Amino acid sequence: MLTEPKKRRGKNPVTAISIGFEEGSRHQGYAPGTIWKQRKLLNDLIGWLQGQQITMGDLSMAQVDRFMADRRAAGVRKLKTRKALGSILGYLRGLGLVPAAETHLEDGPAGEILHRYRQFLTTERGLVPVTGLGYVNRLRPFLDRRMAAGELALGGLTPADVTAFVVAWCPCLNSGVAKLTITALRSFLGFLHLDGVTERSLVPAVPTVLRRRLAGLPKGLDPDQVRRLLAACDTSTVVGLRDLTILSLLVRLGLRRNEVARLGLDDIDWRAGTIRMRGKGNCHEQLPLPPDVGRQLVEYLRHARPADAQGRTVFVRHFAPHHALGPSRVSGIVADAARRAGLGRVHAHRLRHTAATELLRAGASLPEIGQLLRHRRVETTAIYAKVDRDTLRLIARPWPEGAL
Repeated sequence: MLTEPKKRRGKNPVTAISIGFEEGSRHQGYAPGTIWKQRKLLNDLIGWLQGQQITMGDLSMAQVDRFMADRRAAGVRKLKTRKALGSILGYLRGLGLVPAAETHLEDGPAGEILHRYRQFLTTERGLVPVTGLGYVNRLRPFLDRRMAAGELALGGLTPADVTAFVVAWCPCLNSGVAKLTITALRSFLGFLHLDGVTERSLVPAVPTVLRRRLAGLPKGLDPDQVRRLLAACDTSTVVGLRDLTILSLLVRLGLRRNEVARLGLDDIDWRAGTIRMRGKGNCHEQLPLPPDVGRQLVEYLRHARPADAQGRTVFVRHFAPHHALGPSRVSGIVADAARRAGLGRVHAHRLRHTAATELLRAGASLPEIGQLLRHRRVETTAIYAKVDRDTLRLIARPWPEGAL
């Protein structure tokens, strides 16, 4: 049986740019085959720019789309979308050869004000970008109702306008989403006053959403479920070792998913046995590092964290480029481990509830739990009193005899 000889790769042209790009890609952990393909794509881009008589300094995203369209028209079947050029453009921008990434602004009259508002949230209020985006998304129905003849009429806002929107829009939402909408609207109205768009603050005009405090019941995992969750990580692999370390931090310290994602090497004080947390509102607080969790961290850092990891975050991607994990990936790690353990759907925040309920079982007080979870208000921690069944039995009144 005759087989066709394996097609040999041609040599990529060697230039100063391609050599530097190859060295940087190798340092980031890319495989040799991937580096070869990316170098070829870089050379194709350089050749296309020369043919179009465009300098790198004039390269825009619109021209990138043209380059990719020409590749597809030529019958190229791989590396034919804008995403394929991500690492190349990042490298060229780092050298200052191509313009910085273009900031995407929303079209329409609302785009400019929302862009300024998001900058206000991240710079003045210390919110992370994903939280700021959540605020913006909650405001879209309000801004849509303010559109009149293609213009955004915000300067003439009145308290009646604000109240009318809340009364008309919020009843169709569940209580959680309605509360988030009210919070975002109050924040936005305060910004409009500070920005000089409105003459006075309209925050007091926003009605309060009726929601019973402490109505829910925190649902943590029981000890057997926790053991099954942790055992679902294969510690013979670097990925399993990383995931077990993440789960240990979530279960033992009650961290939020974004706090795990942002944990840095410089946040760990090995001598003092503490870690520094960057919590909500960019607040920094110290937490004790339990010895078993500390040993788990050491095991991960020594044997599983890639040597060519980018940045100083503790947890990074397993596949190149080895940059920091995002909060959504932390949630994915919890969900994947729970599925393997047969626990069904488990969110990362449920492990925070698990840490609190475990402390209750061990005899910790509510103030101690609030201190570990870094709650700003005592009322937030009070919900865990509902799962302290032993204490509740002591104060429960006897059921009247003969009552139906």
